Amino acid sequence: MSSQANLLARRAAVVADGLPRVTDVVVHSGNGAHLETPDGRPIIDFAGGIGVMNVGHCHPRVVRAIQEQASTLLHTCIHVATYEPYVALCEKLVTLLPHGTSTKALLVNSGAEAVENAVKIARQATGRQGILCFTEGFHGRTLLGMTLTSKVGYKAGCGPFAPEVYRIPFPNYYRYGDGLSEEAFVEREVRRLRDTFVNTAAPDQLAAVLIEPIQGEGGFVPAPALYLQKLREICDDHGILLICDEVQSGFCRTGRWASYEHYGIVPDLSTWAKSLGGGMPIGAVLGRADVMDAARPGTIGGTYGGNPVACAAALASIDVMSEEDLGTRAVAIGNTIRSRLTALARRCPAIGDVRGLGAMIGMELVVDRVTKEPAGKLAAMVVARAAERGVLVIPAGSHGNVLRILCPLVIADAYLEQGLSIIEEELERAFASK
Repeated sequence: MSSQANLLARRAAVVADGLPRVTDVVVHSGNGAHLETPDGRPIIDFAGGIGVMNVGHCHPRVVRAIQEQASTLLHTCIHVATYEPYVALCEKLVTLLPHGTSTKALLVNSGAEAVENAVKIARQATGRQGILCFTEGFHGRTLLGMTLTSKVGYKAGCGPFAPEVYRIPFPNYYRYGDGLSEEAFVEREVRRLRDTFVNTAAPDQLAAVLIEPIQGEGGFVPAPALYLQKLREICDDHGILLICDEVQSGFCRTGRWASYEHYGIVPDLSTWAKSLGGGMPIGAVLGRADVMDAARPGTIGGTYGGNPVACAAALASIDVMSEEDLGTRAVAIGNTIRSRLTALARRCPAIGDVRGLGAMIGMELVVDRVTKEPAGKLAAMVVARAAERGVLVIPAGSHGNVLRILCPLVIADAYLEQGLSIIEEELERAFASK
């Protein structure tokens, strides 16, 4: 039995089946935008650990920061004793991502935990319970995270779910535009939102609206800028807090530190994780200081949140992003991806849409461009065939029909082009054989 087959067999024997496995790829090491199998086969990484590896695998500065911190202090719990890396990371975050005139931060372990704590903070700050979220949104796999997450496949058999969560359609212009101009589409969706206040949840019962400015698992769908601007106004009018989930879109992925910066808005609270830690598990909630301080002592936090080693890795990752100007690099990568996939769409009718911000680009595959029927099986075929040829890419979307590209932002142009060529070839080959 090969080492790959052996490890997969060992996994099947002891790892819970509920843990998803998108590909059969087995890896031993990683460097930059590359992974390597146990037998030395190189893999171009277009998945980035689901958007985690913006600074690349095993960046020397991140590794060095981890090693140095690990030899100094591994854990005390921030509740028990204060340590410099936690405070320094919060200082860095509130400087990079101010939420009004005064900003505070909370460090946690993951994106789901960040979302849970943001909701707790919002409820305490407003004295209200309701949370409004959106279809196709993904906010984690904890109980509240699953409640907020839209796709039913992620939460089958896991109910009952948390109360006081309401959902309206995400403003997906490609899928639900109905031939309207974008401005007219936004007007219709804003009316839908206002109708929700009449027939679903009164605005004075809502603590917060939770939205991904560009959806991740939902299929890399950016909200129209005008919609987010109107949403900000509506929240202000009714004393509702606006929470932006930046877990997958943050830290230079879209060309800026936050995707909401593209929209000319500032949320009251925001949630972060993934690429913050350069591969280490860490998340954060940022927010207006008066909102953050509304949480009563003991209602937020946790044993491992803001672990000193993870904080050191995050500080090093942010320094790399700044000094290597990965925001600018993300724009260049995104331009290349968009150009290549748009050209491919002209000769491959299976591509219904190419969209995204910066280097967060998705390609939606459809059976028919008019009906927009999702082509999930075609996407799965491309993912499998690309993996066989040494490119790791993963799907997204409620029907698994969106190929999303989340390559590390340190990828060399030659490898970016090579990976795109393989995906193009496999899509055309799969489409021709269907």
